[in-house]
Amino acid sequence: MRKKICLWSCPRNVSTALMYSFRERPDTLVFDEPLYAHYLQVSGAKHPGREDTLVSQENDGEKVVQDIILGDYQKHCFFKLMTHFLINIDKEFLKKVTNIIFIRDPKEIILSYSKVIKSPKMSDIGVKMQFDLFNYLEKSNSKAIVLDARHLLENPEEILKKLCDMIDIPYFKDMLEWERGPKEEDGVWAKYWYDNVHDSTSFLPYKKKDIQLAKDLESLYQECLPYYNFLTEKSIKT
Repeated sequence: MRKKICLWSCPRNVSTALMYSFRERPDTLVFDEPLYAHYLQVSGAKHPGREDTLVSQENDGEKVVQDIILGDYQKHCFFKLMTHFLINIDKEFLKKVTNIIFIRDPKEIILSYSKVIKSPKMSDIGVKMQFDLFNYLEKSNSKAIVLDARHLLENPEEILKKLCDMIDIPYFKDMLEWERGPKEEDGVWAKYWYDNVHDSTSFLPYKKKDIQLAKDLESLYQECLPYYNFLTEKSIKT
């Protein structure tokens, strides 16, 4: 049975690397954030490359869900998405797909995100929305797989094997490496966000950082922490 895999990531995660990993599978198509234009249109968020993104993609999220995410394909499909894209979207379709909630330590998210967009808010970071999505899926009797970037980077092969097993698809060792540089599936926003992953050929080893946040950002981190702690307890581990 062909799978529709929706990766619900927080921003500034290694979600693009994971998309590249699934791209190496011979049985899988990948889609880069097909709901991004919808999110920008509905939220009014001023992101780098906003106008190019709005022109390049369908702006109606419900059409994206029906025509792209729930479309008919001859292979498994991997949709890289952000949890905060789920605004003004009927979540009923989540019962028809495999949902992965892809989390990261919010301190690391906040540090990285604030370098691109100043003074991020809870709605930008996405951790609370991931917590809400997990609970929504649980109440809907839908399976929610939780994946923590730290565990993935610490042991990519073991975690990918377990992830594939939970999705009920075969694991391919090809998922551990990809060619350096941009990919044809990249969104038009790649030039603003993807420099590091374009310079990579595999998952980079996890390195714990000593992060000191400014006072306002530290406050945001403390607000995010309980949601992250809850989710990481549910995540795939070696």
